[in-house]
Amino acid sequence: MQANEKQVTTGDRGHILTNIGVWSADSKWLVYDLRVHDDVFDGKRIERVNIESGDVEVLYESGNGACCGVVTCSPVEDKIVFIHGPENPTPNWQYGACHRYGMFVEMNQPGRGTVMDARDLKLPLTPGALRGGTHVHVFSGDGQWVSFTYEDALLAEENSNIEHRTSNIEYRIRASTKESDGKHVNLRNVGVGVPVGPVKVGGNHSRNHDGACFTVLVSKTTANPEPGSDQISKAFSDAWVGMDGYIKKNGSRQRKAIAFQGHVRDAKGETISEVFIVDLPDDMTCAAPGQPLEGTATTRPNPPAGVVQRRLTHTANRKHPGLQGLRHWLRSSPDGSQIAFLMKDDDGVVQLWTVSPNGGEPRQVTRNAWDIQSSFSWSPDGISVAYVMDNSIFVTDAATGESRRITSRSDDQRAPSSLACVFSPDGKKIAYMRPVGEDRGYQLFTADLR
Repeated sequence: MQANEKQVTTGDRGHILTNIGVWSADSKWLVYDLRVHDDVFDGKRIERVNIESGDVEVLYESGNGACCGVVTCSPVEDKIVFIHGPENPTPNWQYGACHRYGMFVEMNQPGRGTVMDARDLKLPLTPGALRGGTHVHVFSGDGQWVSFTYEDALLAEENSNIEHRTSNIEYRIRASTKESDGKHVNLRNVGVGVPVGPVKVGGNHSRNHDGACFTVLVSKTTANPEPGSDQISKAFSDAWVGMDGYIKKNGSRQRKAIAFQGHVRDAKGETISEVFIVDLPDDMTCAAPGQPLEGTATTRPNPPAGVVQRRLTHTANRKHPGLQGLRHWLRSSPDGSQIAFLMKDDDGVVQLWTVSPNGGEPRQVTRNAWDIQSSFSWSPDGISVAYVMDNSIFVTDAATGESRRITSRSDDQRAPSSLACVFSPDGKKIAYMRPVGEDRGYQLFTADLR
């Protein structure tokens, strides 16, 4: 192990970091879940570990057959949010894209969870409540709003005659794209929870529940995008733009905006990912005329009045079109001026690129010899980006593109995970995971940048 690298967890279960928001605001703790592996949602506890002492505290433990995981911290207070699976699961209501929800916990009150997003599955539907499941919840820079991805249980059930008992069935439900007579299908979208709740729903469905936030979708999707258009069939891998938004072309500040990947069809009808952004109004509770926030029994929920969705990249004519590389989330520089993503260069190497929230040509940041192997994060001063490459932790100067190796190169069996590489809020450390031991369960590590 390199001198500046420290293992901060031990134990016989996996310790899984989310791709962002894993540090407490004071940079002293890492939050994580206890899934055995990242691709199986089987964790029952949310914990935190002190990176200096190694002390571990249990923040939440799920019960009644539910699992929990994918936890993130508020950037301004000791508060976390994470995915909570369904309690008392049944054959047709188990963990899945349509059945999960967000849960808040104050870290000084461990074990006391508050549901973030209300769910309403019976007519009349409730504005501010959703009808499905939320995933990867992330606080805005001021800690007030929460973004997430979403899938719809009402539409998944409407367009399937099968039970959702396995991940394969869940995929088959999502894969349906037949829309007719104004009836929509379930598509992945991006949503936001704002602190103007609580939202109360009726108890006329066993899976209905109240929520602390007013939750809405902010992206607009269509099952069959027109080739060559800006229509998208999927919105995902989202990120808040800036700690306090970004400066628009006219010099005004857009306080809240979210960037995300959107699936478009190129002129040949092939699906590729591009960078999109939604500018959000201050008031997220007002519906546009004829577009109810809650949707209908056969249509998707609608974004609030004043939400503006724009496409930022047009890569169809490149040698390697679309965003590329391992699964990753977009990330904005702290000042909001750059949105980072991964895309191949003309030689086929996955590099880091940025684009302005105001649009324009993407800028290639790195010119590395190896593919970037992971999700990435910005330093809090906006100077650097951290990621995994060549089985090591690397940091790149975002202005010059100069990359430096922070940890020694590992063999493939101990390489840092692709899931997370996250700067601490004080900019002094990077957190990540490595497989350790015979069972190759993940343990948490930090690299010191001082």
